Amino acid sequence: MTGYRARRTVGSNQTDQAGDQPMSDEKPEITRTTRDRSELRDQLEAWLSSKETDAKLTELSVPDNGMSSETVLFGASWTDESGSPVEADLVARLAAPEDAVPVFPNYDLDMQYKVIDLVGRTTSAPVPTLRWFEDDPSVLGSSFFVMDRASGWVPQDVLPYTMDGPLLEESPENLRHMQDASVDVLAEIHRTPLGPETAFLEYDREGDTALRRHFNEWIAFKEWVCDGRTIPVIEDGQKWLEENWPTKADEREPALSWGDSRIGNMMYEGFDPVAVFDWEMACIAPVEVDLGWMAFLHMFFQDITTDMGMPGLPDFMLADDLAARYREVSGIDIDDLHWFCTYTAWRHAAIMLRIYDRQLHFGDVEPHADPEEAVMHRARLRQQISG
Repeated sequence: MTGYRARRTVGSNQTDQAGDQPMSDEKPEITRTTRDRSELRDQLEAWLSSKETDAKLTELSVPDNGMSSETVLFGASWTDESGSPVEADLVARLAAPEDAVPVFPNYDLDMQYKVIDLVGRTTSAPVPTLRWFEDDPSVLGSSFFVMDRASGWVPQDVLPYTMDGPLLEESPENLRHMQDASVDVLAEIHRTPLGPETAFLEYDREGDTALRRHFNEWIAFKEWVCDGRTIPVIEDGQKWLEENWPTKADEREPALSWGDSRIGNMMYEGFDPVAVFDWEMACIAPVEVDLGWMAFLHMFFQDITTDMGMPGLPDFMLADDLAARYREVSGIDIDDLHWFCTYTAWRHAAIMLRIYDRQLHFGDVEPHADPEEAVMHRARLRQQISG
């Protein structure tokens, strides 16, 4: 893992849509897991039996989720200490096994468990209810934690919600409500008190500010992914970011950053968020890091959609609207959101390159003559750094 020495990895579950060709009506071929599901069920039931009396799994499924981790949905029953029967719908979060060629070199589930607990205890943000953390990798092949399953709907990644799904039929009023409510949750997460209890979220990198350490962490990830290769659009993006550093945002006090802040990582009841998922990128950073990620990831899906000749949702999740709502609910003036959207596009480019390498490994795609073609949004990144 040349050039990568992080205390913990950056990571994302937002890469479900990855591929090297424009999307068609069929989902792209993406190998996500190498686990045997019947064996996984037996192992999980045996583990739960060590925690609860008369434990049984009633159902189990592994949805098409991301590649930095695996999510297992299961129902379970057991008898509690009073002798009463218990039935629960649960979710297990596992690190991807090594033979699945995970997108990120490390996956710190202990960190995720701690940050969900912290945000849940100190804010009103809708985080899942935690049940157990298991750090023994011999149980399922990796550490994992279990939480209660929330009920609601999640904007889809494949095909993206800009191309297919219920949001395309919604009124502008409902879309605006959903957009504002999502920003409100983000602002609530950022109200998590910083102090000794959040020290575990600091990146162990050089730099005298949280943003500089964050940037250096992602440079290390980029170097690990490139592994000696030079990808011009990624190198040009890094140069632009360094030359246009957002001084005002960097000087402000940072916040607890969710990291993978997008509506595809929220569950909704109607148009109100009821659960926030995927905390593997949590860290300490300026609030604009999350706002830029939220705005750009919609932009990414919208670009795919318009390239396919479809209208999508062109007036939804616009960066300026997100910034205005955030300012309204937090009182914080947002600085240089263009830089932070570009920062997201650059980080996402490194992720896309790793996904391309992973797809090559599993034979899901044919090799490109030019590795830059692995960066699906290379035209958008070029546009961002030319503005």
